[in-house]
Amino acid sequence: IQFLILAYFLQVCLKAGLETSAWTVFSHLAIWGSIAAWFLFLAMYANFWPTIPFASEMTGMENITFSSLVFWFGLVLFPVIALFGDIVFKVIKTTVFKTMAEAVRESEILKKDPGKVLFKQRFTETARLLKNVKNVFRRTPTRADLEVELAHGYAFSQEEHGVVPQSEVIRAYDTTQPKPGGM
Repeated sequence: IQFLILAYFLQVCLKAGLETSAWTVFSHLAIWGSIAAWFLFLAMYANFWPTIPFASEMTGMENITFSSLVFWFGLVLFPVIALFGDIVFKVIKTTVFKTMAEAVRESEILKKDPGKVLFKQRFTETARLLKNVKNVFRRTPTRADLEVELAHGYAFSQEEHGVVPQSEVIRAYDTTQPKPGGM
């Protein structure tokens, strides 16, 4: 059971490493430090029993665990299998569908001018905007477009010192009269 707990714990830590966009001292400390803390905890917990009458079944477990090749093989294999889909997704995303930040970062690592990437992205953005403008003038609104437009409300801000104070607007209507029908 402790092997499965460690394999899952290692998988969670490595997944956190995959999702980390900026590796700082604190992220290294959190990920690698927590893994090291687990190994330290196992070594300490397995030696409690003679001193403290607790967890007698764990006595000597660190020697058995750390000397087992199956443990080390599984410790490498299970998280890799579990994270394989995430790794493939991340590789495809960063090579095929790069964001501008990733493209600039890659050009800086390769010691190339990031201005070329920025200019290319800006041109692509301009082309996209021009295409949208062209489409606005070409197409006629469909019923679905009108329904989407009507579903969106108008947001207004209530001013404290507006041209017409709110108290005058409220007093302009006689609230004792019933509302007209039809709406």
